[in-house]
Amino acid sequence: MHGTGVSRRALLSQRALLSRRALLAGGLAAAASLRPGFARAQAAPQRDDADRLRLIARHAEPLPDFESEAFGALFDRLGDARVVLLGESTHGTSEFYRARAAITRRLVTRHGFTIVAAEADWPDAAHVDAYARGRRERPAAPARPFRRFPTWMWRNEEMRALVDWLKEHNAGLEPARQAGFYGLDLYSTASSMEAVIAHMERTDPQAAAEVRGHYACLAGYGGDLSDYAADLIRPRFDPCSDDVAAALRIVTERAGRPGDEAALDAVRNARVVVGSEAFTRAQVQGTDSSWNLRDRHMFDTLLAVLEARGPEARAVVWAHNSHVGNAAATEMGRRGETNIGELCRRHFGSAARLVGFGTDRGTVMAASRWGAAPEVKTVRPSLPDSHGALLRDAGPERFLLDLRDPDLRRALEPARPQRAIGVLYLPETERVSHYFDASLPDQFDAFVFVEETRAVTPIREPAASLPAGHPFA
Repeated sequence: MHGTGVSRRALLSQRALLSRRALLAGGLAAAASLRPGFARAQAAPQRDDADRLRLIARHAEPLPDFESEAFGALFDRLGDARVVLLGESTHGTSEFYRARAAITRRLVTRHGFTIVAAEADWPDAAHVDAYARGRRERPAAPARPFRRFPTWMWRNEEMRALVDWLKEHNAGLEPARQAGFYGLDLYSTASSMEAVIAHMERTDPQAAAEVRGHYACLAGYGGDLSDYAADLIRPRFDPCSDDVAAALRIVTERAGRPGDEAALDAVRNARVVVGSEAFTRAQVQGTDSSWNLRDRHMFDTLLAVLEARGPEARAVVWAHNSHVGNAAATEMGRRGETNIGELCRRHFGSAARLVGFGTDRGTVMAASRWGAAPEVKTVRPSLPDSHGALLRDAGPERFLLDLRDPDLRRALEPARPQRAIGVLYLPETERVSHYFDASLPDQFDAFVFVEETRAVTPIREPAASLPAGHPFA
């Protein structure tokens, strides 16, 4: 770690962290402040909004209570899909979690979906899966899941209700019919290395020693690869890419028999390590889009889980709108960036259904800077000429729009500013930090709009009411 000036290293570390954090913090729009000119374009004033408002009002399907049978029934139209992707315009809105949970329950119980795949780290999500499916073997790492910032994104009461429901639903079902929970993301470098080594030590100690040797290159940096990012610009510094790729080959060949869940877990964790190293290197060296690397990793993980669960398996995906909506319909696509939604659209065609979620105002759980304590923040009303303002002025307080209707598609196709709030919310720079241009019907097949929303409720410590083995305990 020597051989570079302190100021240069500090600058690079800050740059690498900002880029990585911006992507996690809010996807597309939160990274806007790091890219000059991005998200500053404004849609031209809409002259025929009166016609659009009448059309939206005519097609808006009012939403009953999320817990009601009638709410779930509205989404039976998604039941014949192979993959249903459910978005959110923030990472801290109660209504989005509760609505997605209700839709997920319907798809699982009425339409046979057996996979819930989320924008969460693989090893942390494995704790949820082990608990919900009653698996005897619990993940080796991390010891306590969902403890890294942003903890409230998954450790919240709304998510707890879904986890508890999954366990109740799975009780007594044969494994093939149980609904599992899987993480798609790649930020768990240290936990994933630890989990890989723990598995290999149980199944092939010699291979474990080889893997540990390859991981020594990256393990010294711990769970935060900002120092690794700084070292990547040092002259004659050898990156860890070859080592982590060699470890993946060993794990793939020797982790266990195909179809074994523990082997799948080890291989996916090994791929997380490869992905996180490549993600960090791409940010520093600019050899590939780090955004594309991340979303392709999440898409590949989804395909791997679908394959592992069998040819009839179907999946519900939970992720931010900026991952779920078709990137080709946004500024991302014009920059050559893709996302899970676009990749699913290409791979599955009409068997992939993309559902966006949005709001006009209310409160949200978010932070003001990376690593800071979460706050309940007031969400400002949508900016004029934005999708949020149009939907607010058109329909009832809560409604569903099926964007596959030809008249609706034509009317809403012109791009407008769309808001995206991640784990950071910076209302003082609202337009620059949280808006980007997008075509709503080209992004999504359907859109759920809730005019006024409230923040999620984090699980408070100590969580004494949780049973032993609960992932949030």
